[in-house]
Formats: sequence, C-alpha cells, structure tokens
Amino acid sequence: MVSSKIISHQLSNGLYVSGQPEQLKARSPTMAAREVPYTGGDIKKSRELGKMFDICNSSDQLTPIKKTLLPSSSFPQKIDNGYGSGYGSPGGTKSARNSGPLLSPIQKTGLITSSPLGTCRPGQFDSNVGSSSKPVYGSSVTNLVEEMKIGFKVSKLVICFLVVLMVMGLMVGAFLMVVFDEPVFLTGFGGILALVIMALIWNFCWKKKGLLGFLKNYPNSDLRGAIDGQYVKISGIVTCGNIPLETSFRKVSRCVYISTELKEYKGKDGKSANPKHKSFSWGCRYVERYVTDFYVSDFQTGLRALVKAGSGAKVVVLVEDKWVFDANKEENRELSPSFLCWLADRNLSSDDRVMRLEEGYINEGSTVSVMGVIRRQGNVIMIVPSIEPLSTGCQWTRCLLPTYTKGMVLMCHENHTNNVISV
Repeated sequence: MVSSKIISHQLSNGLYVSGQPEQLKARSPTMAAREVPYTGGDIKKSRELGKMFDICNSSDQLTPIKKTLLPSSSFPQKIDNGYGSGYGSPGGTKSARNSGPLLSPIQKTGLITSSPLGTCRPGQFDSNVGSSSKPVYGSSVTNLVEEMKIGFKVSKLVICFLVVLMVMGLMVGAFLMVVFDEPVFLTGFGGILALVIMALIWNFCWKKKGLLGFLKNYPNSDLRGAIDGQYVKISGIVTCGNIPLETSFRKVSRCVYISTELKEYKGKDGKSANPKHKSFSWGCRYVERYVTDFYVSDFQTGLRALVKAGSGAKVVVLVEDKWVFDANKEENRELSPSFLCWLADRNLSSDDRVMRLEEGYINEGSTVSVMGVIRRQGNVIMIVPSIEPLSTGCQWTRCLLPTYTKGMVLMCHENHTNNVISV
C-alpha cells in the first residue's frame, strides 16, 4: 500500500488548512504621501489653496492692499480699510479678500446694449409698458407711411356722360316750362337730379364700410389647389418670420404688424396736430406703422404659406381693436414717466395738450386673413401683393358703386385687450 502525504500549513490564527502556503508578492515601492495639515475650515492654513486666492499663510502678516475704485455705475463702491475689504461688510472691515486681486477700471468694449446710458427709466407702468428708444428697422421691414386709400372704380367716360345728361335734362325741363307754362317737367328733372346727388352722398359716406364688408364676405380659397398667379384669400394662424417686431410703448413682442399713433384733441383755440386738423376733433400728431414677412397656416388644408409683406411691399392692414392710453393733465395729475420718456425719445413735447396714444398689433398666434396673389417656388408657397387693384364691383343691394384698393390686404379680427387707461 502506497501512502500519500497530505500537504498542509498553519495560518497565523493557529488554524491548519490544506495546500501550500501563499507566496507573498513583492510590492512595488510607493512614494510617501505628504502629510496634509488639518485646516479646521480656515482658508489661511491651506497653503497652496490660500495662494490661489491670494491669501498669505497663517504665520505671515497680512499685506495692506492699495485701494482701487471701480466705476460706480457698474459695481458698488469699495471700502478701504487697509486690508482686503468686501462690499458693504458689517463694520466696514474684513480680514481677507476672497475674490482675487482687484482689477483695473472696466474699459469700454463697444457692446451694443438695449438702451444707451442716461435714457429714461419707465415709470408706474413698468410691468407692462415703457419705452427706451425709438425702434429702427432695416429695409426688410415695410414702413407703412400712407394710410389706406379707397377710390371709386368708375370710368371717367361714364361720369362725363352722366353729367352731360343731367345738364341737358335741366335745360329741356326749363325750356318746356317756359314754352308750355308747365313746371311739371322741371320738377321731374329736378327730382331725378336730387336722387342722383343723394346716391353720390350715400356712396361717399359708405365707401369704406362697403369695402370692408366685401373683404369680410370674400370666400376663402383652397391653398392646395391654387395655381401660380391666382388671387386668393387665406385664413389661418400667424407665425413670425426672421424679423419679429415689438410695439414701441407696451413692448408686446413677437409681432408681425405694429402700429403706434399719437392723437391730440383740438378745442376752439387749441393747437393743431397737423395742417388738416379741424377744431373739436382728434388729429394725428405722430404715427409708427411697420409690417414684416411672416407665415400663415391655412385652416382648410394645414399648409403654410410665406406672406411677403416686408421689403417695401404695398400692404393694407385692417386691425379692428386698439389699445387706448389717454394722457392729460387735468385735475392736477402728472403724466406717466414712461409716457414722458416715450415722448422724449421722439422729440415730442407734452405741454398742456389732451393726448391719446393708440396701439394696434398682430402678434404670433393671432388669426388673420390674407388676400393676395399666389407665387410658387418649388415647394415654397408665397403670397405677394397684387399688381392690379382689388375692386368690389357694383353692390346693387347696398346702392354702392364699385370701389377699389391697392396692395395686399391683411385683416385681423381678434380682440386685443381694448382697454382705455387715463393717466
């Protein structure tokens, strides 16, 4: 019988286990770590860390720091106590600085800010209104200087024929009255002439309302099936383009059309706002109107079209509701500082005038109707102003002659907080 010997070894705790004892591997030499002193939260005892913040060692004395004044308009004034001091620290002293060495006074960088130094600060309407400076837009934004022009689309030949016919009728009536001594002929022609004059007066009074009614009742077009050069009316939601606008007084942002108009009331001996201002009426003294390119998403098809209203395009904008701000000095009340600042930015005087500021706008998300001509460039659908004027035709039910207007028509029927604030 062959006997086998079991190899075993004893551990350090006295326990015997089988197998060969484990051979200890030689460890590579390690560098001794530098002892890190306990700082107790004191940054002055942290050596290199204290040097990063320009703080001397605890065994050293603090070196006095020269005072460097920063511009008072940018930072609070520094308090000099012989050492690094803080801003407004209790007692006016501090044992050490915690923000590094002081810098030299800040130099001008040429950075364009939202308003220049020294401009007025908005007053009691700071949360909603206020003005810093007059807006300046480039050539890609259309400045609507002229108001909406409406004319009668009646041939001059027809007008001349009617005038000659009426004059001849009066002459014939007068002749018959003299020859037959019967005034019935002259009375008949006089009645016809009176009806014609009344019809002309009716058309002049209802000229604008008749056109607005025609535009509202004009049917919407199918944008999907519209061909190039077709005149269409598209209704949908507005989305801003590359250049959104902002109203100058209330600062309503993300707009595609803005209008700010200052009106003045002229009494019997008051000042005129413009050469055509009549007594006992409101006259326009100053106006700002701008419109830019934007997108409209069609309600019917969901397609989006680019409306080319900027770059000097001929556009007629119809915004029904406006925000009104009445400003006067009655009852010893002072004008709003924000309103005075708005006037100063435009070199307008307040004096003792009775003024009214009206603001209208079309902002992103509004519902609008656009009337223009379709232009297609690949997959892009554009709406541009029409070269030919838009005519209403004869509206026989209203006894209205054909009227017309030129350019693209932009209508917004939403109610934008039509509040009247007296200040």
